[in-house]
Amino acid sequence: MRLQRICDGLSAEKIDGFLRKWLRLLPHPFTGADRKAGYRYDISILQAEFSLTQVLDRPVHGRLFFEQVIRENLDLGRPQEVRLIFNRTITRRTPGQFRTRIVTQDVTPSLNVYYKNTRIKQYHKEDRALRTETTINNSYDFGIGKRLHNLPKLREIGFAANRRLLEVERLSHDCILAEDTFQAINSPVAAGRQRASGLRFADPRVHALWHAIILFRQLAEGFRAADLRHHLAALSGRDPDAISQGAITYQLRRLRLHGLIERLPNSFRYRVTEFGFRAALFFTRLYNRLLRPGLAAALPHLRAVDAPLKRAFDKINTQVQAWIDQAQFAA
Repeated sequence: MRLQRICDGLSAEKIDGFLRKWLRLLPHPFTGADRKAGYRYDISILQAEFSLTQVLDRPVHGRLFFEQVIRENLDLGRPQEVRLIFNRTITRRTPGQFRTRIVTQDVTPSLNVYYKNTRIKQYHKEDRALRTETTINNSYDFGIGKRLHNLPKLREIGFAANRRLLEVERLSHDCILAEDTFQAINSPVAAGRQRASGLRFADPRVHALWHAIILFRQLAEGFRAADLRHHLAALSGRDPDAISQGAITYQLRRLRLHGLIERLPNSFRYRVTEFGFRAALFFTRLYNRLLRPGLAAALPHLRAVDAPLKRAFDKINTQVQAWIDQAQFAA
């Protein structure tokens, strides 16, 4: 934070003061009379670079994120995307080429986006940080002069471009966050002295809980423990009295600690959270509409009907077997 404050304190006035200090010590063509008459050196901005370095607490996830960024954002150089990043109006008469360039050979992979003479470069720095750099090579691209006093305006443009690029890439980042969320739901959770097991994907008992969450989301006044008992009993074909109160209490604590439900104040009722409803929809739809029919098409011993997915798996199996035969690995 201290280093960041020092960097933020770099201003046009400090740069100009540094120049004047050395001009007083170094020889130059202006005589004392020239200086009194107002002749002096001025500073122009030939190139300005504004960078944002985000150090990652989990470098491996950072690399996964950046690889996902490259795959998902190859179209960032299109005019409609560049317009969002630089907040500029782009027409057919706008000069310059708008393109995305991915550099991978013999260097650290980097993503480059161009607008006129300006470039944004993004790369995974030293396998520990995500580095985003906006380099402005001609301030006139943004209708700003080159004299030093224009530095604050260029800073605003450069850092805003860095932030907008990250916003455009947010979808790729959300994929990494979704992985964390998926693992958290499937893993045990603890809050103080209370602990509960994870909600393992495709577990029949957990699947019943997901169905209950979707159903109870429709109840404006929330649901009670008895409602959960009757629902779980109906799905499992059991008598509600056969499910103990302790088992229901544990399931409620399990859902609550995972943030899927919340207890209403001063009552014994519970309400499904927004996160819980979305997670329940995702897990149930994924299981019912993708996993079960997908396995039926993929596994050969199920005698699945001929479908594109089955033919694709059969083709993969044939090619793998041919490679094994060619390598003479067959028994």
